[in-house]
Amino acid sequence: MNAPATPELPVAVIGAGPSGLAAAAHLLDQGIEPLVLEAGRQAGAAVREWAHVRLFSTWGEVIDPVAEKLLASTGWTRPDPDTYPSGGDWAEQYLQPLADTLGHRVRLGTTVTGVSRTGRDRIVDADREQQPFVMHLTHADGREERIFARSVIDASGTWATPSPAGGSGLAALGEHAASDRITYRVPNLKNPATRARYAGRRTAVIGSGASAFTALAYLADLAKSKDGTGTKGVWILRRGISGSTFGGGEADQLPARGALGLAAKAAVDEGHADAVTGFRTEAVERDTDGRLTLVGEDGRRLDPVDELIVLTGFRPDLSFLNELRLDLDERLQAPAELAPLIDPNQHSCGTVYPHGHRELSHPEPGVYLVGMKSYGRAPTFLAMTGYEQVRSVAAAIAGDLASADRVELTLPETGVCGGAGLFDTSDTRETDSEGCCATTPPLAQLGTPATVGATAEEAPAGGCCSS
Repeated sequence: MNAPATPELPVAVIGAGPSGLAAAAHLLDQGIEPLVLEAGRQAGAAVREWAHVRLFSTWGEVIDPVAEKLLASTGWTRPDPDTYPSGGDWAEQYLQPLADTLGHRVRLGTTVTGVSRTGRDRIVDADREQQPFVMHLTHADGREERIFARSVIDASGTWATPSPAGGSGLAALGEHAASDRITYRVPNLKNPATRARYAGRRTAVIGSGASAFTALAYLADLAKSKDGTGTKGVWILRRGISGSTFGGGEADQLPARGALGLAAKAAVDEGHADAVTGFRTEAVERDTDGRLTLVGEDGRRLDPVDELIVLTGFRPDLSFLNELRLDLDERLQAPAELAPLIDPNQHSCGTVYPHGHRELSHPEPGVYLVGMKSYGRAPTFLAMTGYEQVRSVAAAIAGDLASADRVELTLPETGVCGGAGLFDTSDTRETDSEGCCATTPPLAQLGTPATVGATAEEAPAGGCCSS
């Protein structure tokens, strides 16, 4: 069949998470019809998988202004902007209502398996830019479908593709075979079954970011509880311990992040976790009793553990975009123009300036990677930055380049960081706070936050900043 004329087609948005739903709202605001394609069964499917984790950012920093305007027309009431939502709060009180407002424009249980130009594979030049995009979809019941779009905004995130335990970027030998003893997410220790899995056992945590800090703090809290006697953590670091290992502590400009680092340090100092430094995992060997022995590239063999939590970051799934002409940085797998701005060797989430359609564009006109997906393997991302991205992209698709090129987001000097936090109550705040975080790390609150909303998808760190 022939594809319809391009101007009559919708803009396809892949992913019904924070950036994807905001993109749809901005497109509608520009008079453009969006079609949001979400593989999960609910909006915010990824966020719901870390429902138990509280963000570093307040409600005021995780709601897109145009989306809020759309929601307000339905009578929706904005949560207190100075409080900190959990992932479950974010999904239930914002993302789901926004998806409901978008209505038929959001299609759930729909996986995008391929994107190309109609009648053109990536080799063919002839009239390429005049052809609409063709997308292959697979529905939850196995049914396949082909649709057409005038532009494609990929906001599918990176949650579904965590990085492995192996120190070389590849899965360690034996890692797949031991999958029943490995998780790549911060466990929800409020869930009785999950709590029983780790209580009284020895668990290795691989990673050095906020997610690893959170897991160590949770395990330490479990070890101090009545039902967690004997719980022990083993913190595996690929580098040595230095002054920056635990973050800035009380001097951190992002105090909630500082609190996490200090909590991880306390877990080690108090004997609830042992730190193993300079260890790059080469193999995971399974004993006859099912316990796991980690073997390093230098030949070291660690004492067996019962469970393994791998928190080494995430990477983008680019497989379904293979027929498109993308210009990606060879290291980060992020858009080439954006990559120098987000290089983790140079930047934190507070030092990346707002950017838009020009940094996100590719040799294939009309294709944009936004949100977590745009950062590739870079470890931090801000929700507010994602909202600025989609505002600019929607304006560019509408042909309003003046608006698309204009920066409409001003970030505090400290940045607006979010992700896996240790806030236990939704009213944790400080009136003098800079950016999104309280001015004093709440070190006393190490308990696992209560799960809110759906039970346990962009990591406990998919809030504003991922880790």
